[in-house]
Amino acid sequence: MGYLEMIERFESKSEQEKRDQSLMLEQMGLIGELILTRESETAHMTSSGVVLNPTMDKMLMIHHKIYDTWAWTGGHADGEDAPLETAIREAQEETGVEKIQPLSTEAASIEVLPVFGHQKNGRYVPTHLHFNVSFVLIAQETQSLILNEKETNGVQWVPVEKIGEYSNEPMLVEIYQKIIHYAQSF
Repeated sequence: MGYLEMIERFESKSEQEKRDQSLMLEQMGLIGELILTRESETAHMTSSGVVLNPTMDKMLMIHHKIYDTWAWTGGHADGEDAPLETAIREAQEETGVEKIQPLSTEAASIEVLPVFGHQKNGRYVPTHLHFNVSFVLIAQETQSLILNEKETNGVQWVPVEKIGEYSNEPMLVEIYQKIIHYAQSF
């Protein structure tokens, strides 16, 4: 299932999701297929994964170089219209964990995330929006973790009750907690 269909079918559970869903669909209609690439400087599609262990009491987090904080895994669609596959691919690339299964093939959450201007690979990237589709992914803690030195400064399992102590982004911590609660009640 592609981004457009997944976002159209998503059943909003909050005012935030309802409003973000509306904005995403409106802008996807205006921007067209460029939204799947970084050629659209206004907004582009991303997928994230809240990677949990099977008991759902730990989250696999990366220390993001650009944002200098512990965060979920995820990244850009980069032309692929496959949100779940993007989330899994990014989780594998950013953590080294090979065996990752989705809790569900449906999105756990959608959100519009602001990204402030920054330098990447020696080039300025202007402020823009990530139209993000989030999934719950499950992995065993016993798998080897590999640091992706290009993008991260660390990778580790964090007890879910301590996520707020690791992340310095309160808005994202709220999203993580919402997704974890969804997973635990699934």
